[in-house]
Amino acid sequence: MEYGAFPTDPYSHTPKHAGAQQPGMTGQVKEEVLTRFGELGMRVSGGVVRFEPGLLRAREFVTSPQAFRFLDVDDQWQELSVPESGLAFTWCQVPFVYRLDDSAVPGVSVVLDDDSQEALEGLSLPAGLSTELFTRSGRIRRIELVLGRSRLLSE
Repeated sequence: MEYGAFPTDPYSHTPKHAGAQQPGMTGQVKEEVLTRFGELGMRVSGGVVRFEPGLLRAREFVTSPQAFRFLDVDDQWQELSVPESGLAFTWCQVPFVYRLDDSAVPGVSVVLDDDSQEALEGLSLPAGLSTELFTRSGRIRRIELVLGRSRLLSE
């Protein structure tokens, strides 16, 4: 499923000085957006991002490489290649690429603005990198996760 651009800070309610106002997002749309990030396994607790994709299904991953176009934190259009058995989306204007590989150790790799990569143990971002993500500082350019099918929802 692909989502287009949508506002995340909708205006809503009726101001005292005006008639009824249509909110920027309906409750249904907001619920679907929040649900989807839950399915993708995005969890935030204590300022730390954790990845728990237990509601994601293997059939959502592409079967052949595909291009993914997105607007980065510098408001520039970018394109990256999503590998076979991959899935891509953006969060805080940072691309996330999940890749299924049952032979690899699950892990996270963060690509930084100087083209260096930081390999992390486990499936979480430390508080400092989580803050860089949330503030859209531009330091994080891409986040890649390698997962085994056993971490996903069985079909």
